[in-house]
Amino acid sequence: MLDTVREIETPEGVSLRLRAAGAFGRAQAWLLDTLLRFVVFCVGLGIFSAILGRGGVGLGMLLMFTLMWVYNVVCEVWFHGQTLGKRALGLRVVSADGTPVTLLPSVVRNLLRVVDALPGIYGVGLVTSMIDPSARRIGDIVAGTLVIHADDLPAGSKVPMAPAQPLPLPLDQDEQAAVIEFAERSPQLTPERQEELADILYPLTGREGTAAVTQITAYANGLLGRP
Repeated sequence: MLDTVREIETPEGVSLRLRAAGAFGRAQAWLLDTLLRFVVFCVGLGIFSAILGRGGVGLGMLLMFTLMWVYNVVCEVWFHGQTLGKRALGLRVVSADGTPVTLLPSVVRNLLRVVDALPGIYGVGLVTSMIDPSARRIGDIVAGTLVIHADDLPAGSKVPMAPAQPLPLPLDQDEQAAVIEFAERSPQLTPERQEELADILYPLTGREGTAAVTQITAYANGLLGRP
């Protein structure tokens, strides 16, 4: 299936464009991760066996379990949705609404790999991803996740997570986009520059300085539909 562009709209009316990764790119990333985990397992098993003898086999099995079931979840939740294979291919796992993937959806999509892998070499997952408009396998469909091209992250995906607050007054789409862009780019600015720009929006926030920056970030999270 060819890569597709999926356009979604948050409840607040902000339009996001997500370019879903096709089955071929995802298969390449999976193969790289599999080879990496195999090498790590072989090296680890060799070290454990050399140090502990037959007792090292048990630690080797624990390492294999960790690589199979924990590796993906840790990378997806704590490393911005990217395993090493996905990073090499420029892919990233996100929630279907474009927000960063969280723990429970990541666990679900990875547990369901046992279904997608049937009857072998990801047969079910391959067929499903070729049928689904967003190239999702069953694990992604159930978990509400999506694999996209990392270079095409939707606007607002880098906004710092914070408790969301609704806007105190209606803004048009360009004004909403400006709020989101400020919240996304503010971590790259000096605190003084952040406050200087945030003070311009005093009519919206009713605050100045650091409090204004925090308030704008809360509004941006609200516009992105975050809790």
